[in-house]
Amino acid sequence: MSSKENKTRVDIYAKITDRIVADLEKGVRPWVKPWNAANTGGRITRPLRHNGLPYQGINTLLLWSEAVSRGFVSPIWMTFKQSIELGGHVRKGETGATVVYASRFTRTETDAHGEEVERGIPFLKAYTVFSADQIDGLPEQYYLDPAPATDPVERIAHADTFFANTGAVIRHGGNQAYFNPGLDIVQMPPFESFRDAPSYCDPRT
Repeated sequence: MSSKENKTRVDIYAKITDRIVADLEKGVRPWVKPWNAANTGGRITRPLRHNGLPYQGINTLLLWSEAVSRGFVSPIWMTFKQSIELGGHVRKGETGATVVYASRFTRTETDAHGEEVERGIPFLKAYTVFSADQIDGLPEQYYLDPAPATDPVERIAHADTFFANTGAVIRHGGNQAYFNPGLDIVQMPPFESFRDAPSYCDPRT
């Protein structure tokens, strides 16, 4: 790998790290509250490409962070070129978000014995995408509210049995978790609003 390629990779990693650290410094920490009131209408929607395929890995975190910080509603992201191909145009003055593409290619080289060997070389490429909220003129379906993704949180059977055996009265609703001594009840947000079953069951959350 050339020094230029290595520097590009380091710069991309540094940019991603800086963004995540900045979110943490602003108090965006996943362990502060394990539920989200918005989840009661459906599970969180993953960022999607223009063709409906979901982003994966670090790109999911990057685009979630970008959407939250800039107030975007649409989960759909695309490049400047893709927006033009779909008949739209990015509004003047809009800035995009950085996502990365990681893969590898194979290069045939000659080793010290004069024999040809294949070597896999990883590479990382950064490119810029825009939210559909930043683009005018796209087909109507790109501006529709996305249907909640089907991603139900599975319950933990032995935990449910334990809670039932305590005899405690557990009520669900609202966006706060607490014990009401006057009514002798445990109040919990709806189960579906938690990011996962362990977050619902663990008293430390």
